[in-house]
Amino acid sequence: QAQLVESGGVVVQAGGSLRLSCAASRRAFNNYAMGWFRQAPGKGREWVASINGGGGSTFYAPSSKGRFTISRDNDKIEVYLQMNSLTHEATDTYFCAARASAGRAYSSEDEYDYWGQGTQVTVSS
Repeated sequence: QAQLVESGGVVVQAGGSLRLSCAASRRAFNNYAMGWFRQAPGKGREWVASINGGGGSTFYAPSSKGRFTISRDNDKIEVYLQMNSLTHEATDTYFCAARASAGRAYSSEDEYDYWGQGTQVTVSS
């Protein structure tokens, strides 16, 4: 059983908005720090945003700040990435990740223990 499952990736027009969802398989994830990463074909994963286990602290990559918002709903055991004012440069596969630690948000992929399968976002010009 997959621990994390992303959804919400679609084709969207430039300037539009999109919300990605990440559903976790068990309530323990409510206490884990969570993150979103993006990856282009043939390239490494790039950090987008993170949220700590309590949900009270969020962190963003410079390219995401001001346009993307990460949040979590512990009742649903889900994490979201709201993306606004999308440009073609946002086209990538987006991955949800979890670290079995609540303490703070993390920005390196090496710090995460669980990964989803990814969801494709395509922004058309």
